[in-house]
Amino acid sequence: MSSTPSSLPAVSDRPLDRDLGFGSLAEHAHYRLLNRNGTFNVHRAQSSWFECLFAYHALVNMPWLNFFLLLGAWYAAINAIFALGYLALGAHALAGSFNGPLFWRAFFFSIHTFATVGYGNIVPVTMAANVLVAVQALFGLLSLAVATGLVFARFSRPNARVLYSRKALIAPYRDITSFQFRVVNQRRSQLMHVGAQVIHSRFEPSAGGRVRRFYPLDLERTSVALFPTNWTVVHPITPGSPLHGWTREQLIDAEAEFIVLLNAVEETYAQTVYSRTSYSAREIDWGRKFSMMYFEENGRTRLDLERLDDTHAAPLPGPTALRQPADSAAAGGAQ
Repeated sequence: MSSTPSSLPAVSDRPLDRDLGFGSLAEHAHYRLLNRNGTFNVHRAQSSWFECLFAYHALVNMPWLNFFLLLGAWYAAINAIFALGYLALGAHALAGSFNGPLFWRAFFFSIHTFATVGYGNIVPVTMAANVLVAVQALFGLLSLAVATGLVFARFSRPNARVLYSRKALIAPYRDITSFQFRVVNQRRSQLMHVGAQVIHSRFEPSAGGRVRRFYPLDLERTSVALFPTNWTVVHPITPGSPLHGWTREQLIDAEAEFIVLLNAVEETYAQTVYSRTSYSAREIDWGRKFSMMYFEENGRTRLDLERLDDTHAAPLPGPTALRQPADSAAAGGAQ
């Protein structure tokens, strides 16, 4: 059973997970556990920059622009190294017509060999040069195979492209209030059996000062079998809810954070994919509801992703409305 000081609203009896795996980081003040883009607020320091940059998971997960820039840098560097090798064999190791410095002749010959182009205007003459050509040809084939595998792995790796509403809301729900946010599948491929879990984190007073506690929130629906439009994930704020009686100012002072975990089956690959994000107390709008983001058009339903964050004012019912902060008229999003 959780216990809170009399100055704080009481919470219901429920099992608590001390840190969810964050360890002592969970006790750091002014520390966000999960960024909005789903990444952890942890920077890994590795002794080897080569392993950090060229590890398989790093090459598969880095942005496409960074991947191709790194691939281009690797391509240029390898050919430059082999060009220096040809130059080290002497000016007569390569023969052929090329109007330019010897280095560029060796560099472009290296590219011809690496890519198995073989134009024939520059050729190896000495035995040592032919041996180096044989080594580079093998290295080129292996490099091409690795690069092809990485590109294929990046294209074929299933992942979820789920959009979350920019703000979460404290919105009216039936005769009470609720914490809610909205999600939608950005891709045209279908997600099936989508499940959601929301964990509420906040600091609470204890004998030794303040301690961060975690509360799993009961949702109106924990999963949807089909996900053709959007889903507003709703936590009803009942008397048994950890949020019952808490105001916006109290949540901000407690450094409250709402960690969202989603999983689904990606229909194209028939594999489970995951997505996550979090909302801080300052990223919650009070007294708003999400506006509809789909409508009928020519006998079909049109889903407008641009309306993901559209909201309208919705006064909170009952005594909760008295606890609504004066600056809660910001936009957020329910449906």
